[in-house]
Amino acid sequence: MARDTWTPAYVGIGSNLNEPQRQILRGLDAIATVPNTLLIARSRIYSSSPLGPQDQPPYVNAAAGLLTQLDAVALLSHLKRLEQELGRAQPVVRWGPRVIDFDLLVFGGQRIDTESLKVPHPGLGVRNFAIYPLSDIAPALHVPGLGSVAQIQAKVERGDLREIDPI
Repeated sequence: MARDTWTPAYVGIGSNLNEPQRQILRGLDAIATVPNTLLIARSRIYSSSPLGPQDQPPYVNAAAGLLTQLDAVALLSHLKRLEQELGRAQPVVRWGPRVIDFDLLVFGGQRIDTESLKVPHPGLGVRNFAIYPLSDIAPALHVPGLGSVAQIQAKVERGDLREIDPI
């Protein structure tokens, strides 16, 4: 549902199938089409080992910064619809391979904990592939319950995460 006020929102984007870097770019283009929403920032693109089963290709990840007049539930609904349009197959194996994945990482200063939506994203404080891209575009952002993105990043090891695309 569109509101009169604009809320900053941050989305993590991931892929490890069908030319993942191209899928990330397609994902960013798709996010830019969400109604009542502006894509205002994009991170570098990173590559890393998969979080889940290791018998799959490396993951490619990025983050997008948005301003939206949608509420968090409506924004998530648009993101899930875009995943389907971009070729995400169902059912998805938890942490398994996928063409595209959108995660709502942060939505304004809100904390949301429902069955279908948890914000800030529960993995944000421990996943290098989420926090490093977010730090590219919003290092001073305060994440409710976790501190600033820069503070979170300082606690998360880079591991094998490597930059594959400059800003």
